Amino acid sequence: MLPNIHDKDYRVIDLVRQREIQDSISHSVSKKLQVTDNLISRLGLEKELVGHTGCVNCLEWDESGQILASASDDMNIMLWDPFRYERRLILRTGHHGNIFSVKFLPKSYDNVLISGAGDGTVRVRDLALLEPLLICNCHISRVKRIATASTEPFLFWSAAEDGLILQYDVRAPHTCKSNESATVLINLPNHMGRYAEAKCIAINPRKPELLAVGANDAYIRMYDRRMIKLSQLSIITSPSSDWERRTGEGDPDENIPLDCAQYFIAGHLHTRQRNSNRNLTATYLTFSTDGNELLVNMGGEQIYLFDINNPKKSKTCFGYSVETYVGTPRKCCLAKNDEDDTNIANRNIKDLPSHVEKLKAQANECFEQQKYTLAITMYNKAISYCPNAAVLYANRAAAYMKRTWDGDIYAALRDCQTTLLLDPGHVKAHFRLARCLFDLHRLTEANEVIKEFQQKFPEYASNSACKALNMDIKEAINSGKDSEMSQTANQGISRYEQEWRNNTIDYKMRFCGHCNTTTDIKEANFFGNNGQYIVAGSDDGSFFIWDRCTTNIIRVLRGDERIVNCLQPHPSTCLLATSGIDPVIRLWSPLPEDGSVNDREIQNLEDAAHANQVRMNTDPFEVMLMNMGYRFPVQLVELNEDGDEYQV
Repeated sequence: MLPNIHDKDYRVIDLVRQREIQDSISHSVSKKLQVTDNLISRLGLEKELVGHTGCVNCLEWDESGQILASASDDMNIMLWDPFRYERRLILRTGHHGNIFSVKFLPKSYDNVLISGAGDGTVRVRDLALLEPLLICNCHISRVKRIATASTEPFLFWSAAEDGLILQYDVRAPHTCKSNESATVLINLPNHMGRYAEAKCIAINPRKPELLAVGANDAYIRMYDRRMIKLSQLSIITSPSSDWERRTGEGDPDENIPLDCAQYFIAGHLHTRQRNSNRNLTATYLTFSTDGNELLVNMGGEQIYLFDINNPKKSKTCFGYSVETYVGTPRKCCLAKNDEDDTNIANRNIKDLPSHVEKLKAQANECFEQQKYTLAITMYNKAISYCPNAAVLYANRAAAYMKRTWDGDIYAALRDCQTTLLLDPGHVKAHFRLARCLFDLHRLTEANEVIKEFQQKFPEYASNSACKALNMDIKEAINSGKDSEMSQTANQGISRYEQEWRNNTIDYKMRFCGHCNTTTDIKEANFFGNNGQYIVAGSDDGSFFIWDRCTTNIIRVLRGDERIVNCLQPHPSTCLLATSGIDPVIRLWSPLPEDGSVNDREIQNLEDAAHANQVRMNTDPFEVMLMNMGYRFPVQLVELNEDGDEYQV
C-alpha cells in the first residue's frame, strides 16, 4: 500500500523505491508525486503570459494539459502553450460583453470551445470552421458559468443571472426565443423568487447526474438531473412593474421532484440576521475528483467543504432539543463516525502523545498571549494527529470565541458539541455551548442549555459568570431578540424551496484567511491528485494555499496588483495558472532548490489573514485605523472553577 501523503514519515524516496520494484504502480506513484509538501513550499512565479487588454475572468486547461484557454473583458479567447509560453490562437468571439466562462467541449479534440458572457449569450465555436456552431440568446442576463461533463460529450449547461440553468445538446437543432424545444433544466426564480440569480454551476465528475448550483444566497443546491423534466421558455411580464423574465411553464414544483434536490449551507448562515450589511453569494463551486465532496467559495464569507454522501450525520446544529446539544451532539469531526454515540465517549484520549502534548502547550501559550489565530492553527494540527481528544476541541472552541472571525462562534459551538460527545462531563464546554447559542441569537436553545448546565453542575450555578449569562439570556428573550423571531418570513419562495431549506447539510471543513467581497467570480479549487490542498484568490491581490487535512494556511503568494479571481491547477503536474484584474495570466511552479528569494511570498500568514477579515467586516476608515495600529478588542466572559474569567 502506498503511504499517505500526509503521513509524518512520508518520504519521496519511499515511493520511488516502490516504483522500481513494481512497474504496475508507476502511474500511481506519479500521481502521488504530482503535488507534495516540498513542491508547495517552493511554489513561485514561473512566467507571465501577456496578450489580453482587459481583466482575465476565466481560465481552462484542456484534458491533456497541453493547452490553456483564457477569456477576458476584451471579449477575446486566447489559447496558450503553457510550456513554451506561446500564444497559439486569438479568437474574436463576437461577444458584446465581458466573457465570464470558457470550456472545451469534451471529446472534441480541443477543437470546440464554449463561452458565456455578460451580453447574455452562449457561443459554441469549432476552431476548424469559420462560423459558430451555436449562438444562444435564451438568457436575458449575464451568463456567469458554463459546465461540461467528460462522460457527456454532447451536453453542456449554462448558469446566468436570470436564474436559469439551461441544458444544451449539440446534436439537436436549437432555436432561441421559441417554445419548440425544452431547454430549461432549473428555474431558480420559480422557487427562490423574482430576484434569484444563478452564479456558478458544476457537474460531479464521478456521478455526472449530480449538478450543483450556487446562487445569490447562502444555500448550495445539488440536483439529480435524471429526475428533472426539461421545461420550455416563456415570457412573463409583471403588471405591477416593468420586470420581465423567462420562466418554465406550469407548476413551479412540477419539473423538479421534492426528493431530487439536496441543499447545503454553513449552519450559522442558515439563521443569519436579515439586517446583515453583506450579501452572501456563492462565487464558485467544484466537486472533488472522487465526487464525494463539494468545495464552495462563499462570497462575503469563508470557503466551505461539504460531504455529499452522509446527509443524516451532517445536519446543521440548530433547531433541536437540549439533548441534541449536550446528549448526542454531532460527530462529523471524529476519526470514526460510524459508531453508536454510547461508545464514542470511551474513545476520548486523555493522555496525549508527547508531540501532541507539546503542540497543545504551544497553543495554550499563544492563547495566553492573545494570538488566537496562531493558537487555532496549532490546535488544528494537534487534532489532525489526535482527533479523539476532547481537551483539544474544548481549547480550540475557547480560541474561536475569542477571535470572532466570521463563522467562529458557530465553529466553537461545533467544537463544544464534539467535546461533550467525547467527554459528557466537560464543564467548560457545556457552559461555552450556552454562550455560543446566546451569541448566535439562538436564545430559546441557549436558555435550555444553561438550565441543563445548572442542574448538571449545581456547584457552578451560583457563580458570577453563570448568573450573568443566565440574566443576559432572559433579558434578550424578553426583548424579542431571538433570531427565529427577528427574521422576516420567507417571501416568494415555493413550498418545495422551504422544505429543501429546512433539510440542509452542514459543512465538513472551513478554510479562512482570504477576502471575497469585491468580485462574484472568485474561485476556489482542489490542488493535488487527492485534493491535498485548497487554493483560492483574494481581494488583497494574493492567493492562499491551505492544507486540506488541518485547514491551516501554508502559503500566501501575491498574484495580482489588486484581486486574484481565477486559479486553475494543471491536470497532471505541479503547475497553477492564476488571473485577476491584471490583463495577464501567471503560471506558478516549484522554484529551484538554490535558496533564491521568492519575492512574491507573503511572510506573515497570520497578519495577512487577519487583515482580510478586517477588510470583510469594516468600512475603509476603520481599515485605515487598523493599519495605523489601532485594535478593537472583543470582550468575552468565561467560566473557571472559581467563577471568574477563564484562561486556557
